[in-house]
Amino acid sequence: MEEKKFYRLSKLLFDYKDLEPYISKKQLTLHHQKHHQAYVNNANEILRKIDEAREADKNLEMKSILKSLSFNIGGHILHSLFWRNLKPPKKGLLAPENTINNILEKEFGSFSRFKKEFSQAAVSVEGSGWAALTYCSRIQRPLICQIEKHNLNLYPAFKILLVLDVWEHAYYLDYQNDRQKYVENFWPLVNWAEVAKRLAI
Repeated sequence: MEEKKFYRLSKLLFDYKDLEPYISKKQLTLHHQKHHQAYVNNANEILRKIDEAREADKNLEMKSILKSLSFNIGGHILHSLFWRNLKPPKKGLLAPENTINNILEKEFGSFSRFKKEFSQAAVSVEGSGWAALTYCSRIQRPLICQIEKHNLNLYPAFKILLVLDVWEHAYYLDYQNDRQKYVENFWPLVNWAEVAKRLAI
């Protein structure tokens, strides 16, 4: 029988210190190695339990186990997207160009209006969750959404272009409870080349 595959922690494309002064080395290390790693470990542990139950022909409590699996896989996927849409502040574009910029201007009227709406979405997430810029290929429009915890309640046609983690574990060491300041300092770190790549896929 072919060996089962499991999730692995996504590697960063930069060093832990490279997002300073906006995200400290200590904050980023904790976020990546502890919190993201925990979602990977938990998802893999659940998959192993499912495998063992199937091999032993035992029943599973499907509702609870699938809810937990979804939560942890969602955490892994969103964090993996998050790391790749970050870049060191002195590298890359500070604002999108060409296709992405045109799409945002057509929908929001201006890039500054998009930033304002996305920031408001991030700051106002209730409890723990994410702000996301998505693209619906059916109507060919970018849409901002809030994601509660890790629940990816998106239609299959929606591409996730950009995400911002607003769980407290993403910023508390650097910003305490000042989520708004953290959101403001997110913008110099956005990897617009990655956003454009996701749209093109």
